[in-house]
Amino acid sequence: MPISAESAPLLDVVVVGGGPAGLTAATYLGRFLRSCRVLDAGDSRAKWIPESNNCPGFPNGVAGLELLRRMKAQAMEFGARFEAVEIERIERGDAGFTLLDGARSWRARCVILATGLADKLPDEPWVADAVACGALRLCSICDAYEAGDSCIGVYGPAGDIGAHGLFLRAYSSRVYLLPSDDGEGGDKMRKAIDAGVRVLAPGGRLDFDGERCSYASGEGEAVTFDSIYPFMGSHTSAGIAAAAGATLSDTGEIVVDHDQMTSVPGLFAIGDVVSGLNQISVAVGQAAIAATRVHAMLPFVPRDGAGAS
Repeated sequence: MPISAESAPLLDVVVVGGGPAGLTAATYLGRFLRSCRVLDAGDSRAKWIPESNNCPGFPNGVAGLELLRRMKAQAMEFGARFEAVEIERIERGDAGFTLLDGARSWRARCVILATGLADKLPDEPWVADAVACGALRLCSICDAYEAGDSCIGVYGPAGDIGAHGLFLRAYSSRVYLLPSDDGEGGDKMRKAIDAGVRVLAPGGRLDFDGERCSYASGEGEAVTFDSIYPFMGSHTSAGIAAAAGATLSDTGEIVVDHDQMTSVPGLFAIGDVVSGLNQISVAVGQAAIAATRVHAMLPFVPRDGAGAS
């Protein structure tokens, strides 16, 4: 039988999302002695990372799954509880918020959204294997250093890939733009070409041989790459916040203030669902800011016990 919203216990905070941002927030809240529930759909973008070498504290690199495992264990040590669920709706009420997944509900005085993004990737059965071995790379800011002096492809809409190609040109002399459409590349593509980036004809096909990806252009030219960066956009769950009354930017990100609070008091957002710079270190910093502000907003509870006079 579904639990009614009225009978669900009132928590201090619900964190929606179990990636680096959500797990950091849960750790802080536990150490602030706040009751916290983490509702996680289990699809953190960090799970795709074969090895991150720019994550602070891991000079020899860390796999995304291992990082999540460690961060979850740390949050649990300080009292965070987890439930595997995908939240469909958030409703505001007099006491705070009610979160619903269709059958169940949770109530909290404050909510921190850390739902992140999901990359749009080529619709091919080999994508996960290609990401796992580094043939497909998802973040040039994270790992262009590791791709230096190699043959790099940048795949996506013509109007979007020029800037990425120019960024990668600083790391390699062999950078190719692989347009997925026949649109105009604009000034950014022209700047990339002027810097020595080559453009292959659109309408081609991506393939994967188990170790590396290749691209056969619409004009028959074929190139095999050490790595390809797909820049095809992303899916976001920011609509959940918008439905609860939060303001979104023109590009679909949740608008927050300097404390990471949305336009709805008590509703916070952190990580990739907010930031244009999708980095673990950014998400972690935003989580610390939001959790500290949440703690300050919640009712003060003095500690009683031994030593009290």
